Amino acid sequence: MTKPARNGIAAPSRRDVLKIFAAGMTSAVGTIALDRAPRMNLARAADGTLRIAWLTPAQLDPRSVSGMSEIAILNALYDYLFETDASSNLIPVLASSWERHDDGARYTLQLVENARFHDGSLLTARDVVWSIQWQLDAGGTIADVLAGIESLEATGDHSVVFKLNAPDADFLYRLTEYKIVMLKAGAENTGIKFNGTGPFIMDEMIPGDRLVMKANANYWRGAPGFETLEFLFFDDQQAAIAAVQGGIADGILRLDNFSFLNFSGDFRFNTHDIQSNGHHMTRIRADRPPGNDIRVRQAFKLATDRRAVWERVQLGYGAVGKDSPIGPSFAQYFLNDAEPPPRDPAAAAALLAEAGYPDGLDMTLHVPNSGSMSDFAQAMAAQWQDAGIRVEIELEEENEYWVRKWLEVDLGVTWWGDRASPQIYLDLAYRSDATWNESHWQNERLDELIDFARSALDQKARTAAFKEIQRMFIDEGPIIVPYFIDSFMVMASHVSGVELHPFSGRTHFHTAVLR
Repeated sequence: MTKPARNGIAAPSRRDVLKIFAAGMTSAVGTIALDRAPRMNLARAADGTLRIAWLTPAQLDPRSVSGMSEIAILNALYDYLFETDASSNLIPVLASSWERHDDGARYTLQLVENARFHDGSLLTARDVVWSIQWQLDAGGTIADVLAGIESLEATGDHSVVFKLNAPDADFLYRLTEYKIVMLKAGAENTGIKFNGTGPFIMDEMIPGDRLVMKANANYWRGAPGFETLEFLFFDDQQAAIAAVQGGIADGILRLDNFSFLNFSGDFRFNTHDIQSNGHHMTRIRADRPPGNDIRVRQAFKLATDRRAVWERVQLGYGAVGKDSPIGPSFAQYFLNDAEPPPRDPAAAAALLAEAGYPDGLDMTLHVPNSGSMSDFAQAMAAQWQDAGIRVEIELEEENEYWVRKWLEVDLGVTWWGDRASPQIYLDLAYRSDATWNESHWQNERLDELIDFARSALDQKARTAAFKEIQRMFIDEGPIIVPYFIDSFMVMASHVSGVELHPFSGRTHFHTAVLR
């Protein structure tokens, strides 16, 4: 993206200017470690250890994980039936092939026959049936995602049949959800003991410090080419970034946009970014004052300039949003012919007065302490203040926030990771009875549209439903989605072979090459 300039020469874009500026900046830690880091990184390659910086995980039971570091740990120790690639294409993993029967409500999966758990036993259809039923019995978000399953049955050692209560064109994509790892039937002490079929085997876990995993020499897709994968834990993102700059860690996947730009042009590192369906949003509870008044929700919308927030926080990466989880990456379904109202703080203040708040609102905005969340919250708060919406920002430790607070607070910031289908976002968070309905918005028409889109096999009708849903979010929804994000990764120059996934916790490290 460039601006026209005189003499036919294009002037640099805002992102290019920032990139040039950032490339010339080095933190104090990075300056001190400039000579030391290359030597440390070479030592990493020599000892066969790859170290990645993450925020400290809060829990590791697959039924409960939500933080990106937690998901990354599961991704290293376990396998899934299916994954998606960077373009949201379905990739079979433990499922070697599949068939959707004519009615769209029955699927047969064939499993690979050479996948072994870390204890040496072969994965069978019984393990798959047990793993999914275990998740269903636990309730929660996976019960929402897989609510359409009427029954599942092992019809052979390596064959599973799913019967659904209605057609579902996205059913196989649901099986890619990050909690649905395949466990050995009867597994106990999950989150403490780890017996997966994944490329790494748990070796040592030091709470609050690190997790050490050894390469699975018998991994059915091919053993990793290095000996040890360590996840180093930090309670603060800037400390994690400093660890990478200082050569203590070899890479990081969760960082804010400016810090990402700060690594550009540094010969010690390679930077990677990829478009994603992930997004940042603010939401207000719609089941109690003040957010249960549509005029208040509309006032928040009128007080927001989405493009300005995108430019300030994302620095040109990603795409502008329209207050819905359905973004331009879902090209077939994205609503191009409607826009949220332009920013008008005076009109927002007038709506607040009509709703009974002539002096404006005072609220606390709860914000997880990762990535660019703090910058995002500050940008939103600054805009809202012009309309008389005064917020105090309260930073929350990310993984603890997802465990204890995010579904309860009146006003909060949420980052949503990449999903392969709009339907999954809607089923997880926007149907009235969804476990992750953080805004507590209940709307019968919205529920009808969500249910229709789930079972519709006719793509034209399904697209129309998704577009009506987006109009509802624009007009009356309790969320503001100013933009969709890119996913970032920084790796030391001696590391190659790691392909960044749009949902960063699903990035595979067993393909890494250390040299």
